[in-house]
Amino acid sequence: MCGIVGVLGNHEAAPILVEALKRLEYRGYDSAGIATVKEGALDRRRAVGKLVNLSDVLVHNPLAGKAGIGHTRWATHGAPNVGNAHPHRATDVAVVHNGIIENFRELREFLTENGIGYVTDTDTETVALLCQYYLDQGNSPRDAAEQTIARIDGAYALCFLFQGQADLLIAARKGSPLAIGHGEGEMFVGSDAIALAPMTDQITYLEEGDWAVITRNSLEIRDINGAIASRAVTKTNIDAAMIDKGGHKHFMAKEIAEQPTVLSEAVGHYVAAEGAEINLPGAGIDFTKFDRIIMVACGTANLACLTAKYWFEQITRMPVEVDVASEFRYREPPIPSRTAALFVSQSGETADTLAALRYCTGKAETILSIVNVSTSSIARESDLALPIYAGAEIGVASTKAFTCQLTVLALLALEAAHQRGELSTDELVKKLDQVRLMPGLVNQAMSIADASETVARGLAEAQDVLFLGRGAMFPLALEGALKLKEISYIHAEGYASGELKHGPIALVDDRVPIVVLAPRDSLFEKTVSNMQEVMARGGKVLLITDAEGARIASDGVWDTIVMPDIADFLAPILYAVPAQMLAYHTAVAKGTDVDQPRNLAKSVTVE
Repeated sequence: MCGIVGVLGNHEAAPILVEALKRLEYRGYDSAGIATVKEGALDRRRAVGKLVNLSDVLVHNPLAGKAGIGHTRWATHGAPNVGNAHPHRATDVAVVHNGIIENFRELREFLTENGIGYVTDTDTETVALLCQYYLDQGNSPRDAAEQTIARIDGAYALCFLFQGQADLLIAARKGSPLAIGHGEGEMFVGSDAIALAPMTDQITYLEEGDWAVITRNSLEIRDINGAIASRAVTKTNIDAAMIDKGGHKHFMAKEIAEQPTVLSEAVGHYVAAEGAEINLPGAGIDFTKFDRIIMVACGTANLACLTAKYWFEQITRMPVEVDVASEFRYREPPIPSRTAALFVSQSGETADTLAALRYCTGKAETILSIVNVSTSSIARESDLALPIYAGAEIGVASTKAFTCQLTVLALLALEAAHQRGELSTDELVKKLDQVRLMPGLVNQAMSIADASETVARGLAEAQDVLFLGRGAMFPLALEGALKLKEISYIHAEGYASGELKHGPIALVDDRVPIVVLAPRDSLFEKTVSNMQEVMARGGKVLLITDAEGARIASDGVWDTIVMPDIADFLAPILYAVPAQMLAYHTAVAKGTDVDQPRNLAKSVTVE
């Protein structure tokens, strides 16, 4: 969601702030701004649209000072315009904010009663005005910020900058992540470590309810009860290569291409070089303690869970319930004993998923999570967190994180099946041998890039596209449709192939491309039968299958993309590649913003 950065430095802050904000562009935004203190004077610059617009403003109207805060805004309250852009300022204080202030209307009434008006449509302005109110009561900046933080309800990451205070930042978090970076006589604040990577690799993560008083040479953290808190300084391993396109036109293209490498990394962390050993972090987990699993996630991560439902129920023989995080806790579902609750989130900060986790805490037998950021809130609040080792993913549309999530979920299913006696040691060895081969097969699949680009030029002309799959390919059909609409803005829907005749077949004509995901598995003949129904009605079919499947079923189709042969249960991981490439090349053909599609944010940290 919104990106926050703060600097107490030894050099001019404005260029540092803008460069740091560029590293947060992946979070999604529609306006940006910075504020600095120079010789005691607080000033700010803001612009709508991309950061280049803010850079233009700064060229014509520079902003000096070695202390500052910056922000990329993803609009919630109020339209994306300069007036609503952050930083928000009252007379002596500027504030940047990620999250939602839920009681801002109540606070506005309080401010109005005290003769203080507001000029924006945002909830964040209330924070600045309230802090100024406490400053006007004679409070120090520190005390004014503390009293302000105590009055606000909701989810927030906040950073305050004050008139006359060139060596002070105050930061706070509740529900939204915030990191403090340590330098040599410098200190930094960022929404995540990526923003701070070129400045420091020494990071302190604020915990839920923390607020911090920061100077160039000191850091004081108070917990939710106001007590002094000790938070560890961790060394990050983010380097410039992780946040560089590496010669690719887009981050998404780079991240698709990185999948063989990161999948190999993930497999190497969890699977021994040979044999039947799956290495889980810490003391691992005893699946014999559970009768069922609840899986909760949002977006693409939710579709990874839907895929894993097939694996767990078929291989492990455990019932699995998959839920959308944004609906889960509002249903107030009963959580029976002997239930494991598993949460999947790339960022580990997804607000709805984190709220669902907290609902299950104290009810479920065990809280598990699968995350890409091991220091995230979801990871820290889990009994066992399983990292996916995807590395930094910058493109808003998830690619390598999805396939790494699937890989870890597949290994978890195999471990559970073995523990519960549903998979013998010999059978597990065979499955793991297949897993070890999978990164290489994904590498082979990269050769379909040219074929995908050719087909995508045709898809780019469509207004509607359908994706079909059966079994574990059904969630992948949903994922293929999601990817396409996310970045190309073409309406797309995914369906279980067998459901086509129950309504969606009414949409079929020669103007609607039908993408059929059909590895030659036990359901192949049924999928081909459904495909024939489409073709009999003039449907324009793109068949994605293996060489033998293409030989059997490609007559009469619009086009065919041929994939390497792979074990049935790993096919969803491999077949994610053509789904991603089709979406990518279609978006490129349409000229959309591939890495930062409109209206979307990478990390959704507000409900």
